[in-house]
Amino acid sequence: MEMTRRELLAAAGALPFAGAALGQDSPAARPDASPRTLPDKAAFAPTDLAYLDSGSQHPISLGGKAAVEAYLAMRTLDPAARRYELDQRGAIARFAKLVNADPDELTFVQSTTAGEQMIVRALGIPESGGHIVTDTLHFFGSIPLYEELARQGMQVSWIAARDGRIELDDVRRAVRPGTKLVALSLVSTINGFEHDLKAVCDIAHAAGAYVYADIIHAAGCVPLDLHASGVDFASTASYKWLMGDFGTGFLYVRKGVQPKLKRSNYGYYGISEFESHIYPLDPPGSSIADFAFSKDAQGLFGLGTRSHMGVALLNHSLDYIQALGVVNIQAHAQSLTSRLKEELPKLGYPLMTPPESRTPIVACVMPNASKVLGPKLQAAKVKITTSANRFRVTVSVFNDMTDIDRLLAAIGKA
Repeated sequence: MEMTRRELLAAAGALPFAGAALGQDSPAARPDASPRTLPDKAAFAPTDLAYLDSGSQHPISLGGKAAVEAYLAMRTLDPAARRYELDQRGAIARFAKLVNADPDELTFVQSTTAGEQMIVRALGIPESGGHIVTDTLHFFGSIPLYEELARQGMQVSWIAARDGRIELDDVRRAVRPGTKLVALSLVSTINGFEHDLKAVCDIAHAAGAYVYADIIHAAGCVPLDLHASGVDFASTASYKWLMGDFGTGFLYVRKGVQPKLKRSNYGYYGISEFESHIYPLDPPGSSIADFAFSKDAQGLFGLGTRSHMGVALLNHSLDYIQALGVVNIQAHAQSLTSRLKEELPKLGYPLMTPPESRTPIVACVMPNASKVLGPKLQAAKVKITTSANRFRVTVSVFNDMTDIDRLLAAIGKA
């Protein structure tokens, strides 16, 4: 018996997709997302802070705030919001368009890390053994994952960065017959280095390996075509360049790979057919229930509820990003990062970021960066990322050259 997800979950006594099944989200939740010129300060709340830290968390736009408020009005039973309808499937479709994927290759996940670990399990790792290739510019939060897999018997090869880059020749040398997975960050959170993803996929696929890409520092700020790249898996959260919030992200699973994966999730959001035999007036059956999972990414990896506020916000922000155009967003960012790459070395700060990088990230080596720069930045009302021996500047659509000037003046000479 084929059922829609709404019919299925109604039969099961739960309606997690009820809002999505009703139609498009209300006009009140969809503020104007027409194209604007860059920098677009008007789309964000006025502030006296030079905020150059969108790679840590992106400010929510005024339109995004209005979208969340429209959702909250419905949740507080505001009579004026009774017609509000949350478009969950629309968020998947909007993201699919942004990264050139098919909607059935995508599902929601809590975070980038959650998506990466789901893929590892679906490949039967570590039980099946084999070889994994990753690199030292991959997300530092993934280091424990691959180090732990090595302790559990996987062969893990780490490609070291050279001059802030992961060289393709080093990838070729690391990938070999028996390599099961190549795991990388398409754009490194450490320094903004961007892999040639298609070239990496060609190398990996020639050896029979799959490729996973963390795209949290790519989606929304650099042009991204998942189909053209050939990547097998990708995941991202939405609180950075997608201008969303914590707790909502996307997992991409290439359609041709889906049938080859081991099921490791049994979430009710992945069910496409369901008929119970245990409740009053149920038809008789020899089992507790008859059910089937949908044959798509949602069926493989869909679990339970996700942040509805996050989805409401994404339906605005993804439209806003699409209207601006990722190519334009990237060009605007490069106008600012080019200045940083020119001026920071003059002040005595060695670049970690390759000069040719097209990403909105510029990082520098600096001993005791947090301790030395922290008070200066706070006094100047400038926000960037500082750590023990590094600082990182990440620019976005609302930044302008005045913000860059304030940063350079605040940090001064090394």
